Amino acid sequence: MRDTTTWSVMIGGFAKVGDYASCYATFREILRCGVTPDNYTLPCLVRICRDRKDLRMGHVIHCVVLKDGLHLDHFVCASLVDMYTKCAAVDDARWLFDRMLSKDLVTWTVMIAAYADCNAYESLVLFDRMREEGLVPDKVAMVTVVNACAKLGAMHRAKFVNDYILRNSFSLDVILGTAMIDMFAKCGSVEYAREVFDRMKERNVITWSSMIAAYGYHGRGKEAIDLFHMMLSCGMLPNRVTFVSLLYACSHAGLIEEGLRFFDSMWEEHAIRPDVKHYTCMVDLLGRAGRLDDAIRLIEAMNVEKDERLWSALLGACRIHKNMELAEKAADSLLELHPQNPGHYVLLSNIYAKAGKWEKVARFRDMMTQRNLKKVPGWTWIEVDNETHRFSVGDRSHPQAEAIYEILMNVIKKLEMAGYVPDTDFVLQDVEEEVKQEMLYTHSEKLAIAFGLISIPDGDPIRISKNLRVCGDCHTFSKMVSAVMRRSIVVRDANRFHHFREGSCSCGDYW
Repeated sequence: MRDTTTWSVMIGGFAKVGDYASCYATFREILRCGVTPDNYTLPCLVRICRDRKDLRMGHVIHCVVLKDGLHLDHFVCASLVDMYTKCAAVDDARWLFDRMLSKDLVTWTVMIAAYADCNAYESLVLFDRMREEGLVPDKVAMVTVVNACAKLGAMHRAKFVNDYILRNSFSLDVILGTAMIDMFAKCGSVEYAREVFDRMKERNVITWSSMIAAYGYHGRGKEAIDLFHMMLSCGMLPNRVTFVSLLYACSHAGLIEEGLRFFDSMWEEHAIRPDVKHYTCMVDLLGRAGRLDDAIRLIEAMNVEKDERLWSALLGACRIHKNMELAEKAADSLLELHPQNPGHYVLLSNIYAKAGKWEKVARFRDMMTQRNLKKVPGWTWIEVDNETHRFSVGDRSHPQAEAIYEILMNVIKKLEMAGYVPDTDFVLQDVEEEVKQEMLYTHSEKLAIAFGLISIPDGDPIRISKNLRVCGDCHTFSKMVSAVMRRSIVVRDANRFHHFREGSCSCGDYW
């Protein structure tokens, strides 16, 4: 006589040896025999779907759960929520999560982690709700929340999480401490990140690499190098990740000779063979410095497979130095690797636009239209009083739009008196010069900074984030605002952080 326990043992045995086809076949046989799966059999099958990212079979099992009335079973529902999140079906996971009669800490943590990957703000909202319902987070939950803060880049939330960790006496072990270093670095404060680093009693190679990377994000290459030497003096051996962080830091600080020396030392001194990530950092380092011939020679000499990021780094350098011939070569390689990525078309189109080759601009835009590709819209957000305010170019939807535009125009007048001239080369459209200036004046970065000027007290830095690379004119604008208005501005864009103080930027205009 075969019962649910016998069937479950069979499914579990097939799962252990990786025979998933037999797992599914056994499940179908259970249903044909009229046996009702229990809260042991179903979670076992759900875990298989989770590990195989088999959403289709996961939906089938969910239907069986509903049919047999097991949707009220906590163990079954929790496993389904976990499966949906691992299969990136976050909406399905949330639908089920909201209907669970009881949720334990593990289920809350799974749901929070799912949103940390795709909607960091909602992840933190769930964390607040979890605490309101009386659940006390453990270290796993706190690491998940810290990672969500890092993705959101919201300093006020990072400080709150840090205070919560201190108040509740969580031990600053390697995992939590390293996550907090990354959080503070990505929220705009390398100083707070270093405080956490210095408080940690134990550090591993990932901790050291994260702190080196933190300095790199903020353009502080010399500090990154000093920390690397300190790491070696402590007897900690670097790994591949360490050198990616170090070379990235050199690239974003213009430390060319240092970067070349560290790249050579990887194999000669540490027996680490460079991979495509290290080569990408070197192409970026050489390209930014205008050494495009050296960059292309390095690419041609590579004995590892070239990827999208490598060619993107070269294309970005061609944009900076207006090398059309090499840009087309890089673009051809990119389009061959990923023809459906709209960013490649946009970047090459922008290079042509800067060169005034409007026929080629039109051709690439037509190609995007034919392939149903859309440019990612640029937008900037700013956190004020625990609330996120988001702006796009020419945005007038904000409740305080009138005040924002008034302060922006007043600031622009002051900057023009101090010598600011809008750089219309950054308007990549074939329109009149006057129209180009008007378009520049309402870039999303400028609107966010203007809102910060009327919303954030004097003495506090204005922190904004942009989903794309900050444009050159907005970079100049931010420098001059920091001098004329005497305000510190921190800008996080798609590549790095810019700290504007007293008319200069931490990147040294090298980004």
